[in-house]
Order: sequence, then C-alpha cells, then structure tokens
Amino acid sequence: MPEGDTVWLTAHRLDEALAGRPLTVSDFRVPALATTDLRGRVVREVRARGKHLLIRVDGALTVHTHLRMDGVWRIRRAGPPLRDHRIRLALGNARWLALGYALGVVELLRTEEEDSAVGRLGPDLLGPDWDPAEAVHRLLRRPERAIGEALLDQSLLAGIGNVYKSELCFLRGVHPWRPVGETADLPGLVDLAHRLLEANKRRHGHITTGDLRPGRRHWVYGRAGRPCRRCGALIEHALQGPETGERLTFWCPRCQPRP
Repeated sequence: MPEGDTVWLTAHRLDEALAGRPLTVSDFRVPALATTDLRGRVVREVRARGKHLLIRVDGALTVHTHLRMDGVWRIRRAGPPLRDHRIRLALGNARWLALGYALGVVELLRTEEEDSAVGRLGPDLLGPDWDPAEAVHRLLRRPERAIGEALLDQSLLAGIGNVYKSELCFLRGVHPWRPVGETADLPGLVDLAHRLLEANKRRHGHITTGDLRPGRRHWVYGRAGRPCRRCGALIEHALQGPETGERLTFWCPRCQPRP
C-alpha cells in the first residue's frame, strides 16, 4: 500500500493538472457512479488526507479515492480516455487527462460530508493540522499494543505504511513487537516519522538511509536474510498483525533486541 508521502505527491501532481480548470472529461467506471457527469465543473483543489485523495469540485462535491494496494494515478496530455479495464476513473480538462488505475475506493461525497470518509483518521503527518502531541497521545491509548502494529493504525497517526514502519523501528532501535508503553521516547519516534515523510514527499521512493543508489535506500525493509548495514547480523522478517492486517515486518535482531 502506498505510503503517505506517495499519496501527497500524487495529490500535488493532480492539483497542478486539474485545479482551476473546468472538467471536459468525467468518466466514472464504477457501477454506483456510472451515470455521474462532472463536466463543466471547475476543480477547486486536490488534497491528500493520510492515504486518501480528495478532489474538490464546484458544487460542493468531493471525489474521494483511495489507492489501496495497487492503485495509481497517471497524468497524460489531453485526449480520449484509454480503453483499459484497469481504469476506474478518468478526469480531464483541455490540457491534461488524469487516469485512476485499480483504485481501491471511488466515491462522490458532499464536501461538507468528507468526515464520513476521513474523519476517523489521526493527525496527518504531512497535513497542515499535524499535531505530534496528539499522535503520541493516541498511540498511548493502548500501551500493550505492539509498536509496529500501532504505527500502521491510521486512526492514531495517518501516513505511515509498511516501509516506514520497519525503517522507523530500526532507526529508533525498537523491536517491532515491543509494547507501545515500553517504547522509549515516543515523541522522538513520531518526530522522526514526520521528518522522513517530509524529506521524501517530493520524490518517488522512500529513502531512509540517505543513499540514493538502487539497493541502498533502506536499512531493513525488503532485506530479509541480508547483513544489517550497521552490525552485520542477518535481517529477520515475519508477519505482524492481525488488527491492521498481517503485514511483513523486517528488523535486525542485534540492533533491535527482542523485548
């Protein structure tokens, strides 16, 4: 599932292509919205909220989409929408055409009712309302919960995905199964999460090592069975869940001792 910085960049590029221009293409390829036509309405703005995308248009309407695991938005020069069964939504104007492929969620809301889709989310790591103290407060509501699992809970803080979950735990020297209440310096961990997403939001890929070379961008994520870049111990991995859905977690057994 895309991380919050990827969704932020997607929203930024959609905003550049669509905002301030009337729609000339409005093609909803989901049964519930098959007859919806937004042509003639001006796109006011496109914003990310955690991992959700909100396309606000004239008439106080919001097109809400979520990429889930496989979704992606692609922008091309204006032209007829492609005949591709993976496209679930096409929005365009006289200059640009935005195509939403394999979107996990496509729905149309009254803008005043956006909270029905995103109101349960915690503080957005890349949002104007980012509140680190509130994020820490929410994490501590269940101190017995594993920190790796809690970081993926979007109702606690919005934007962290599986890559950053593993990388954050490594950088803070915390075993992913350590209880939240036993995790040292939660404010420091939350601050690091914010800084990592902020540093990566304008580029593709999640670089946590500072090394942009292919194969050297992560400390532990995706490196099971390979030597730790710090100590040489072999990176381990296991499924973690189930409250957030079982997701592969990576850690170094020496740098992140088991509690």
